[in-house]
Amino acid sequence: MKTIGLFGAISIGIGGMVGGGIFAVLGEAVSLAHGATAVAFAIAGVVALMTAYSYAKLSVRYKSQGGTVTFVDRAFGDNVLSGSLNLMLWLSYLITISLYATAFASYGKTFFSHTSVLLEHTLISFAIILPAIINLVSASFVSKSESIIVATKVSILVLVIVVGAFYIEPHRMSPSNWSSPLSIVVAGMIIFVAYEGFELIANSAEDIKDADKNLPRAFYASVIIVIVLYILIAMVTVGNVPEEQLMKAKDYALAIAVEPSLGDKGFFLVAAAALLSTFSAINATIYGNARLGYIIAKDGKLPKMLMKYKKDVPFSGVLYTAFFSLILANSIDLTEIAIIGSAGFLLIFLLVNISAYRLRKEIKANPIILIISSTFSFIALAVLLFHTYSSNPRAIMIFMAFIIISLLFELIYGRYIRGQFFSRDYKDVS
Repeated sequence: MKTIGLFGAISIGIGGMVGGGIFAVLGEAVSLAHGATAVAFAIAGVVALMTAYSYAKLSVRYKSQGGTVTFVDRAFGDNVLSGSLNLMLWLSYLITISLYATAFASYGKTFFSHTSVLLEHTLISFAIILPAIINLVSASFVSKSESIIVATKVSILVLVIVVGAFYIEPHRMSPSNWSSPLSIVVAGMIIFVAYEGFELIANSAEDIKDADKNLPRAFYASVIIVIVLYILIAMVTVGNVPEEQLMKAKDYALAIAVEPSLGDKGFFLVAAAALLSTFSAINATIYGNARLGYIIAKDGKLPKMLMKYKKDVPFSGVLYTAFFSLILANSIDLTEIAIIGSAGFLLIFLLVNISAYRLRKEIKANPIILIISSTFSFIALAVLLFHTYSSNPRAIMIFMAFIIISLLFELIYGRYIRGQFFSRDYKDVS
């Protein structure tokens, strides 16, 4: 039975994007783009919108909970590339959880008079462990509460924009305060992870009413709304607060941005909203990644241990997601997490755009748009990796390690284990 209307589908996209990303990466954007931070968000938004075209066309033709995984499988078949992408996507969501947990800790520390490394890691771990427990105890709470939480955090962001608009000093955003064009583009690509989430609409395609019409509308509307929202937030942030002050509070820049208009109460309001947003985003991402692991494992592309269910909860998927997220979040800093997360999803979206081009006749898509979207994704990824290679080689090493692990896993597991130990009977378990 179709249960999700157009508004619900748009909410899924907005909720997926406006999670913890904007709270986590805003300071990163300002540090690179300076007065052109809004331009950086716009550039990243264009890449997201072009990719949304591919997702819209593919989702209408192939309605499946598998979403991204299904599209690549359809385009490339069952091979090393599609198999590797399964694990890469699963790992990318672990990075996203780590980003949200790190942002949770950054804003959480502002409520304490004394901070320490121990406090930071305690907050990071708390932000992952408690949502994992909630998922294990009451998974239905996650989905039922998301619409309320999405409405709450979007309302607070709109409030920040409205009250902050009266305090903007335009000279802070003048071209004389912009970075170089390359730095602006790099800033956009590093913060691209803030747009990750619209692809979740594809996973709900089977449940959307009048999907052939509402799926494209939901993809385009959600991405455009978030682009506008992010650009306005960037303008308020850069226009309200001197850059040196923002850099001192880089990890919680959005809370600082409201102080000129709302004072200390505004700071704590946004900090509280950040805690709510990042916590709910972790909750929802654990929920989604555990089910993604189950779907992929059910098809034999990941170990069958991820298929273990208890009381309608993908028990083992939640545990593995939380465990590996804890390791990543407590061992990689915020900048590296943002870079790795953005690079991971740019790579995945590049493959989706190429998949759409290969299937262009079946999905009735415009090949020129698909070529442009593939080119944009490739250039965006190349620029990000090229810049990061010289500025943060450790992040490149970790990202490449993720790719190598995904390839080796598929080569070893796919060739020597899956065929021997994954029976057809097990595939049919639900």
